[in-house]
Order: sequence, then structure tokens, then C-alpha cells
Amino acid sequence: MVTRLFLIRHAEAEGNAVPFFQGSMDTALTKKGKTQLIYLAERFRHVPLDAIYYSPFRRAEQTAEAVNQYHGLPMIPEYDLRELGVGSWEGRKIAELQTEYPEEFAVWTTHMQDFQAPDGEAMHDVYARMCSVMQKIAAENPGRTVGVFTHGCVLRNFLSFLESGSISGLPAVGWGDNSAVSLAEYDPASGWKLIYKNDSSHLPQDTHTAMPV
Repeated sequence: MVTRLFLIRHAEAEGNAVPFFQGSMDTALTKKGKTQLIYLAERFRHVPLDAIYYSPFRRAEQTAEAVNQYHGLPMIPEYDLRELGVGSWEGRKIAELQTEYPEEFAVWTTHMQDFQAPDGEAMHDVYARMCSVMQKIAAENPGRTVGVFTHGCVLRNFLSFLESGSISGLPAVGWGDNSAVSLAEYDPASGWKLIYKNDSSHLPQDTHTAMPV
């Protein structure tokens, strides 16, 4: 039985607007982010969902809650959907890091698959846990339609797996806007299939995040 999984990035949070590295910081949604939720929820209003999983950070949980207002499902927190931990870079403005750590920041922008912030999580570990947790969610929901609410960088890792089967494809995946939606299907007989990625057509132009990193 084919499982359909909607992969949804959280709405705009404080770090997306500044921007700074949020990582495991539990940041709040911005005013624009809360507006994005209105359109995201409407997009899913008549989409039958059977289960909702979310990263237990406030920005992902609130995004899941907005969609769930029309479905009333039990929401399942999943720690392995958390964002990349960036150690001592957490809370630091991206513009400052570009100046202070030019070599390390160049890895982030051009060879993301090799990135690891000082005292932070290795990107290869993020890729492994995202592949593992998504396989777990699919196995728990055969034939069902699932909403998965998580973060930009970890979503890029799983999308890299779906598109190329390898972390080496990570730089080519690109950033999805805040509240962007991807759709994947899992068939136990044939494996994973990406239907579409990073679709934010539900957002009016003035509600897009200017720099969705």
C-alpha cells in the first residue's frame, strides 16, 4: 500500500527574518509567519490527512497546529525531525558569520554535504537520521496520508535522498520558502518517489520570506 507524505517546512520564524542560525533554538513565529499559516491551513483544509508528525520545536509545532485545526488529529512529536544543530553558531547572524568564518561559511554555501558548525552536528548525521525517521514514519502508516512538519535544512537532506539517493545532491536541492510543501510517496515494493518539492503556490507574493535560509 502506497503511503503519501506531505513534507512541510515551518512558517517564517525569527531566525528566517533576520536572518540568523536557529538550529535547536526554540524561536517564535513572526507576524508574516502567522499570516503564512492562514494560507497553508486553507491549502490543506480539504486534503484528507490520517496522521501528523512534527518536530517538537515551537515553530514546527505551531505550523502543524494551524493545519490540524481542520482535521483534529492526534499530533505526534518526533525528535529526529529537529533542525540541524549548529553549536556555537546558534543565534549568530548569517552576515556576521560570513565575515568571521569565511572558509567555514563557504562550505555551508557550496559544499553543504560536508558542513559541520563548531560544536555542531555533522551534516552526514542529519542525512542519516532524516532517512531513518522518514522510513520509520512510512512504515508506521501503510496506505495512509501523513503530514510531516519540520525544518528547512533537514528537509533539504531528505529531498536530496529522494532526488539523487545520496547526500552529494544536497547543494542542488535548494531552499524551499517557509511553509513550502513537498510530496513524497512510499511503496514497499518500489521504494520512494518524489512527486513535487518546495511548492509555495498557496502564498500571496507579499507573504513569501525574503531570504528563506
